[in-house]
Amino acid sequence: MFEEFTTIKKEMELVYLHDQRPWMIGYSGGKDSTLLCQLVFEMLESLPEDKRQKPVYIVTSDTMVENPIVKAYMHKMNEAINKASSEKKLNIQAHIIYPEIRQTFWSLVIGLGYPTPEPPGFRWCTERLKINPSNAFTYNTIKKDGEIVILLGVRKAESAARSRSISSREIEGKILTPHSQIPKAYVYSPLSEIRNDNVWEYLLQGDAKSAWNTDNKYLYSLYQGENLSEEDSVIGQVNKDNMKVTGNSRFGCWICTMVKEDKSLKNFIDHGSTELIPLRDFRNWLVELRANPKARDGRRRNGSVYLTSTGEYGRGPFTMETRKEILRRLLQLEVNTGFELITLEELKTIDKLWEDEGDLTRRSLVEIYAEVKGEKLPWDTYKKAKYDRDTVTLLHTLCEKHDVPFDLVSKLMISVDNSKFYTRSSITAKNVDKILNEGWLHFEAIREGLNHED
Repeated sequence: MFEEFTTIKKEMELVYLHDQRPWMIGYSGGKDSTLLCQLVFEMLESLPEDKRQKPVYIVTSDTMVENPIVKAYMHKMNEAINKASSEKKLNIQAHIIYPEIRQTFWSLVIGLGYPTPEPPGFRWCTERLKINPSNAFTYNTIKKDGEIVILLGVRKAESAARSRSISSREIEGKILTPHSQIPKAYVYSPLSEIRNDNVWEYLLQGDAKSAWNTDNKYLYSLYQGENLSEEDSVIGQVNKDNMKVTGNSRFGCWICTMVKEDKSLKNFIDHGSTELIPLRDFRNWLVELRANPKARDGRRRNGSVYLTSTGEYGRGPFTMETRKEILRRLLQLEVNTGFELITLEELKTIDKLWEDEGDLTRRSLVEIYAEVKGEKLPWDTYKKAKYDRDTVTLLHTLCEKHDVPFDLVSKLMISVDNSKFYTRSSITAKNVDKILNEGWLHFEAIREGLNHED
């Protein structure tokens, strides 16, 4: 009944034993990557132990804004794969990779005020949350092992576009093809000819147990029997322009703002996962917030100002007050749902970023956390105010009285304080000069001068 899978496993064995290049598999938790890992497990189990010489790396990308249900499943699979590999001595190593802490979704949105991604072109998320961590792991592996073979679970049957993409990379008569963008990496796509219905038939055969002793019927329930494709392989696609929009598939980020309606969350909720409704509501609020001019600064992060085609000022990052409100609501969402939606490491990073962004008290984040959660962060006690509330209030009053932007004063104070221990005074002077020459301070004067010239 499953002759084509037997053929694939024989081909896998041939490729595996041919050389010493390690294998790498991008595992998203979806049906195709599950099938790929299943076949690799079965192939390795059929080999004598002394033939399992080279490692197989199974890599799962956790963007840190995964759908909580899928995230829990992915982490459970990671543990189960490592446990089964150790017991069976298969030389398989499962890894979960994450974005750099300063590049996570919340570090950028709440910490630096990045407006949430928006179609068609403002899409900063995929590269930072998925591509860069994947590339880092891939290149580190190549540096350690010399060359690698990347196994992809892509199939031509998934879509016409995917079929064309796979066919364009094939070299007639070759099992492995050089990766188009990663030197010393080769691509192997053993599932490319498998039909959709055969994937589920194989995964659900018998007692529907995976090779690492988990229940594939649960995976089927996540799909609810729908013919949905999963995201591109974690390590199979490095060109951000070719990446699928997260949220179009079953396994998207719960906070995805690249789509008008998040079909991923909707499908889960429609099939009974009502605990995700508050996440959907929060996501919709965040989309609306992006379009609210009052929530955004009137200048870019580098201090430049621009006019739109209608002659209005363009919008920059979220204001500090807006970021505080996003954090407050996100923490409340954690309280209401019981899901972990932001990590302590991210909170610590945001706390430091806010100091550099103009939080003169240095206490805003820890106080918001204590207010919402009813408990203190581990570093709350050590977070001493640089300037007390009365001093900050007085600064605001004086700035209004003398028509001096408070943002300018707070930036200057922070810059001087951050460089006060440098022995070279020129560093402080250079930083101050940079702030005083930001475009937003001089835009109107320049504009008025140009008008006079006309």
